[in-house]
Amino acid sequence: MDFSKLQNYLLNKPETTEGFPFGDDVHVFKVKNKMFALIGWRDDLMMINLKCDPDEAVALRDIFPAITAGYHMDKKHWVSVYFDGTVPDGEVERLIDNSFNLVVSKMTKKDQASINIHL
Repeated sequence: MDFSKLQNYLLNKPETTEGFPFGDDVHVFKVKNKMFALIGWRDDLMMINLKCDPDEAVALRDIFPAITAGYHMDKKHWVSVYFDGTVPDGEVERLIDNSFNLVVSKMTKKDQASINIHL
């Protein structure tokens, strides 16, 4: 998956914004000011950090060598996916959806309703 396709997929989530709080080369995606994704580059390889269920994160790391504990994040609740061609685009999209939904699920009922009406 290339950067522009990834960026478009993220920005098509309801009430999602993109910002650069860590510099111009780190793209942070938030829903209602809560981060659910971060795109950066490490050793010239694009990667995305996503919120993830801890049990699923362990299983994903066993299946895909390109998925690791979240780089510069809480290692239990975040994963990093490196775009080396070994993780299918559909799996990346599923992980993005799960990250988005995990963050939304922790919001107030009012904020959840304003987002869910668009899903």
